[in-house]
Amino acid sequence: MRINHAILAERARHTRRNIPATALTNLTGACTTTAVFWGAVEPVYLVLWLGGFVALTLYWFRVNWLFRGSAFTPERSHSMFRQLCGIAVLASVAWSVGMFFFFPKGELVQQFAFLCAVVLLGVTSAISFTFYYPAFLCAFVLFALSAVYIIATQKVIFYSALLSVMMFTPMLVIFARHLSLLLIRSLQLRFENDELVIELKQQKNVAELATLAKSRFLAAASHDLRQPIHAQGLFLEVLARSELSVFQHAVLANARSAATASAEMLDTLLDFSRIEAGVVDAQIRPFHLQPLLNKIEHELAPQANAKGLYYRTRETYAAVQSDPALVELVLRNLVTNAIRYTERGGLLVACRTQGSTVQLEVWDTGIGIDATQHRDIFREFHQLGNTERDRTKGLGLGLSIVDGLARTLGHALAVSSTPGRGSVFRLDLPKAQMAVIHEELEAVPVSMRKLNLRVLVVDDDEAVRAGMLHLLVSWGCQCEAVESIDEALQSARAQRPDMVISDYRLREHRTGAEAIAALRAELGPNLPAILITGDTAPERLRDARASGIPLLHKPVAPTQLYRRLVDVLREHRAPLPAEV
Repeated sequence: MRINHAILAERARHTRRNIPATALTNLTGACTTTAVFWGAVEPVYLVLWLGGFVALTLYWFRVNWLFRGSAFTPERSHSMFRQLCGIAVLASVAWSVGMFFFFPKGELVQQFAFLCAVVLLGVTSAISFTFYYPAFLCAFVLFALSAVYIIATQKVIFYSALLSVMMFTPMLVIFARHLSLLLIRSLQLRFENDELVIELKQQKNVAELATLAKSRFLAAASHDLRQPIHAQGLFLEVLARSELSVFQHAVLANARSAATASAEMLDTLLDFSRIEAGVVDAQIRPFHLQPLLNKIEHELAPQANAKGLYYRTRETYAAVQSDPALVELVLRNLVTNAIRYTERGGLLVACRTQGSTVQLEVWDTGIGIDATQHRDIFREFHQLGNTERDRTKGLGLGLSIVDGLARTLGHALAVSSTPGRGSVFRLDLPKAQMAVIHEELEAVPVSMRKLNLRVLVVDDDEAVRAGMLHLLVSWGCQCEAVESIDEALQSARAQRPDMVISDYRLREHRTGAEAIAALRAELGPNLPAILITGDTAPERLRDARASGIPLLHKPVAPTQLYRRLVDVLREHRAPLPAEV
């Protein structure tokens, strides 16, 4: 209904715009006809006839004036159309009068000129009243029929003229009808498209709001969950350094396994949030693939073996141009996904060189993926065959992260699969065009040394402060833990710290970056510092990264924290503690 009203209003607007041209065309034709028949017809009749057209022209412009400005409602549009039909009928009658009284008295040239006026009037009416076909019929048909009658009743019959007018009249009527329908249909399509665009924008806004709400919920839930899990990991590490019985060690191992599983899920959420936040920067360089394949096999083959699956890696000498850390994350997610969805057989990790491209492939003999699901599997939280939401099968973010990282790196990602037989995922990596100058060594466990440091911890969570305090003391540190920037400044003035470890989100909407900036303003810009955050909100990740302070994400493994402490001290050229 709304579209029909809009179409009617648009037809009325277009028709009104044509009123001046229609009126002036009729007046010009009448003036020309008067001039042509002057002398052949009594002047008084010609003047009266022309005066009628002048009056009609004034009426045309009056209608145009009355319907200017405000919007065309359905009632207003129909009112204008009715008046236009009335004027069109009067104009047609006036031309018919001229045809009856002037045409028979004219010479051949004058009659030919009158016929030209018939054609001109018909074409003008077809164009002027394109958006309202009844007005065209009112303006042209009566006059055209009058012309046919007059020509046919002449003593000297103009057979060619009669035939032309008889053919021209129905053809023009049909043409005007088709043109009117075509333009009205184009208006309908335009307004339907406008409606679709509006609806699409509304749906897009709803989807964006839903995505924003989802991201905020994930960020809030992730942050709140990371705090106790982070503290739990610290306490478990302190407990592991204590004297325990065999039974207590077994219980501790189970507790650590559960904590690790929780941390892995939160890390998956973090990877997803980092991609959404756009804070993943690719550090492109040439590197050999084989050390990376060895590392992934060393870490994940035990999981495959525990399920009775074989894990094979095909040796390769290929070197590629990409970010080794991000490629490692892609490969780890693909292999982990293959292990989760394979119950018998196994998996193969291999490389295939094709021209300037190296295809990194992960084959499995798992459940396979239907062709209709090949696009959906890369959507977040989409899982196959996990309606019961078994936590051992992850969160459904692994392939979404793989897809996001592949797009960040600019590498093509493809999947081929047969349900019931298995799948193969392929990542296209550009072949290295230069020699590999430096090859990073695989991470090795850090030998724990006693740290003779004074560490200031700033965190608004009491459990985290207690866990950090116990852990750092077990590493030989002197440690003080506070919950606010003011307390941190007060503590630093009393005794200068060698290192600051601060949570990013503090109370009263303050941040750890602000706390470290305040401490550096007080103690000097070279004060070593580390930020730890449990946030996964994209804007907070961007802000934390923009601070330029080394950043760790909760839950932080104690070995990871220890390694970062040592690295930061080296960067600030602080003396490393002696090994004990």
